[in-house]
Amino acid sequence: MHPGLEVEVILKKDQRSGKLTHGIVATLLTSAAFHSRGIKVKLEDGQVGRVANVIELQ
Repeated sequence: MHPGLEVEVILKKDQRSGKLTHGIVATLLTSAAFHSRGIKVKLEDGQVGRVANVIELQ
């Protein structure tokens, strides 16, 4: 996980619904390499959420 990576995150307000938000990682907020609920990141647009999926370029 690193800045610049394209990801889908679950925002705090969307935890119940599981709605995914697409964005680019600006900053890692979780210091550990693994977290049971997902690594917390700040997206380039300022939103904060836990990574659900990493988007891989084909």
